[in-house]
Amino acid sequence: MSAATTSVEVPDSLQPARTFDLASAQVIDYLTAVMPMGMWAVTRVVDGRQIVLRVEDTFYGFAAGGEGAFEDSPCHQMVSGAAPQIAPDAMAVPAYANSGLASLIPLGAYVGAPIVLSDGQLFGTVCGFNDTALPDTLRANQPLLTLLSGLLSSVLEADHAAVRARRALEVVQVESETDGLTTLLNRRGWDRYIEVEEERFRRFGDQASVIAMDLDRLKIINDTQGHDAGDRYLQRTGEVLKASVRSGDVVARLGGDEFGVIVVGAGSDTAARLVGRMSAALEKAGISGSFGHAPITVVAGFPGAWKAADSAMYDEKRRRRSERTNPSPS
Repeated sequence: MSAATTSVEVPDSLQPARTFDLASAQVIDYLTAVMPMGMWAVTRVVDGRQIVLRVEDTFYGFAAGGEGAFEDSPCHQMVSGAAPQIAPDAMAVPAYANSGLASLIPLGAYVGAPIVLSDGQLFGTVCGFNDTALPDTLRANQPLLTLLSGLLSSVLEADHAAVRARRALEVVQVESETDGLTTLLNRRGWDRYIEVEEERFRRFGDQASVIAMDLDRLKIINDTQGHDAGDRYLQRTGEVLKASVRSGDVVARLGGDEFGVIVVGAGSDTAARLVGRMSAALEKAGISGSFGHAPITVVAGFPGAWKAADSAMYDEKRRRRSERTNPSPS
């Protein structure tokens, strides 16, 4: 007879970290305890900006969501190989002493390591700053630093893979959450997407922007030409918007004449260019709309970005209405 197998459930307190944000928090807590410095952080580098994702700061006042130019950061010098990963006296290392950040804050000691994606590209860093120089014994922590940054890179890749798998499973559900008139995502689908993606964007510090768009003439068309004409106007709008966005962007009709776009993996510059493309395409199709856009940030998330985009859209609508009512003299 074969022995029966007995499964043993491991309590949550002994479970390994399976998400990047939780692993980052554990690494920062550990480094703060075993290698005390004025600040320890996990950062994301994207489009030349270094964004703080997780931080434990007892001196400098850095907070999650803070960002700066990557080229000004000591981490830039570390990643490029111009300076060592551990510098007990950072000001004795020319690359660190001449960094833009060193001219703004006291930088006595620096410790840093890259967090690397599976394709070898830089995702971000785990780094520590101290306001005064530290003993040379700090260098003995190099194996620990290498181990922890490697573990963060591995957890990041596994977390990304899990996210990709979950997104593929969600496609079927999205298909049932479309607006019957425009075939765009409906309000329920939009809200569900934001609920799911909010935590993911915060976890990885991914770039994204939100675009708010409101049609200018739907009520007039409904009142003067009838609701069938208004429905055709909405259908054309949906077709134009779908044709204008990039693959992977999320477009929804949020109700009435209100539309929303989530520009995935892109900041304000890309969103502005996309607004210009959509506006031109709508105008060519005989459709008039007002736009506003804003980036999604680690601190404000989707709610803050949508509020800013919606406010910018209404400012644009008021400006356009004023220009039609009070045209400039030729």
